Amino acid sequence: MSEIPETTVDQLPADAVILDVREDDEWQAGHIEGVTHIPIAEVPQRLGDVPEGDPVYVFCRGGGRSSRVTEWLNNNGYDAVNVDGGMKSWEAAGKPLVADGDAAPTII
Repeated sequence: MSEIPETTVDQLPADAVILDVREDDEWQAGHIEGVTHIPIAEVPQRLGDVPEGDPVYVFCRGGGRSSRVTEWLNNNGYDAVNVDGGMKSWEAAGKPLVADGDAAPTII
């Protein structure tokens, strides 16, 4: 098994290209504005929707699902990096979030 490239929220470049692989309800509750959302189960069928980036930084809630997607993408010709701690780390760092609807954004 190859080593999965990983970074932290604090090390993300300002112009990072981000893929969020959480489920729809998680996305709706709170997400990073302007990033691409593809639920983990849909990634293989929606490769055309994966954003172009060198690399693509992959987020989930805590880093587990995104590490699997990162590994899969890298094994299929993409340059992907897992974001350790995921959206929980993003939220803990006080980074901006948006939500669908009127509720205050949160990470579930």
